[in-house]
Amino acid sequence: MGVWRTGTAVALALGIGAAIGIFVSPQRVTPSPVVTAKPVEGPQVKTARAEKRDLPLFASGIGHVQALNTAQIKSRIDGPIEKVLFTEGEQIAAGKPLFQIDERPYRAALTQAEGQLARDQALYDTAKTDYERAVSLIDKGFTSKQTLEQRQALLAGYAAAVKMDQAALDNAKLNLDFTTIRAPISGRIGKRLVDTGNLVHAADGTPLAEIVQNHPITALFTVPQGALAEIRAQMQMGAVGVEALSTDDRRTLSKGSLTLIGNQVDTTSGTIELKASFDNGDDALWPGQLVEARLTLEHRRDVVAIPNTAIAASPEGKMVFVVDANHKVSVRKVKIGPSSEGKSVVESGLAAGERVVVEKLDLLVPGLAVQPEAEAAADSPATPS
Repeated sequence: MGVWRTGTAVALALGIGAAIGIFVSPQRVTPSPVVTAKPVEGPQVKTARAEKRDLPLFASGIGHVQALNTAQIKSRIDGPIEKVLFTEGEQIAAGKPLFQIDERPYRAALTQAEGQLARDQALYDTAKTDYERAVSLIDKGFTSKQTLEQRQALLAGYAAAVKMDQAALDNAKLNLDFTTIRAPISGRIGKRLVDTGNLVHAADGTPLAEIVQNHPITALFTVPQGALAEIRAQMQMGAVGVEALSTDDRRTLSKGSLTLIGNQVDTTSGTIELKASFDNGDDALWPGQLVEARLTLEHRRDVVAIPNTAIAASPEGKMVFVVDANHKVSVRKVKIGPSSEGKSVVESGLAAGERVVVEKLDLLVPGLAVQPEAEAAADSPATPS
């Protein structure tokens, strides 16, 4: 009996001990992976290097091409058109026949005027002979002074008739010549506005065709009045070159020279009108065409230039966002000079080779880390025009 109790007590103690061991021994826990916080990435931005280069300074403005001369072809006489003597759109020379009007009535009028002149010329010659005879006889007393005066008056009347007949003859010759309508100027002719067989009248003033002189050709355009002083100074030193550029892709269409500065500034727009002339031998410019005209005023040599899009305004003046080697942004105050070709001269505050942000300036603050995109190749220095 005592042995059973002892065994039971030992078993109970071992069971309790095991239970206590279960609760007391530490439980094995699988460690969680360590999560490392990623650094906050700044915005992707485009950057550009401040480059040292030659920068041409321009004055430019939008304008339109204008023919040097424009002539509407009209008839000076009445009559039906017999022939059209040109091809629409062709380049023609001054004096080329364009239309032929029926000349028969005008040739008949010319013949009539010639006959009238011949008759009055004969009467004049007879009257002149009679007058000269009377002059010789009056000295000898064989004729009266009254007869002499009559002969003189008759001679004067026939002389006036001859002059009138000569004028009528000249007019008849002109009208006959006008039956062939010729080009008054050289240039490109447009479409015919009156067809063969139609009757035209000088009094109607109806144009038959139109010619525009395109060699040379001109362009009228406006520039800001601030460039006026420099333009006038350049003209006093010699010819001022002008380039005509296409308004879509800014291709150089033709090169010419400035011929006129307007005599007043437009008070509404603050611009001055200019006129340039171009040889236009290749017909790159067309009357009425919209172009951008650009004048080269001067060349700045070895200046630091940055894109205009990199410049921001602040209460203290102009500034740029400079990206350092660690891709962090800092603000730099700069002094900006003239602008041309989308770039501005940096007179102070920035050195050549430094990198500036050219987009998303409103998202930047000093110390922000950015992700610069690949930089575009630097522009080659512009060569003087």
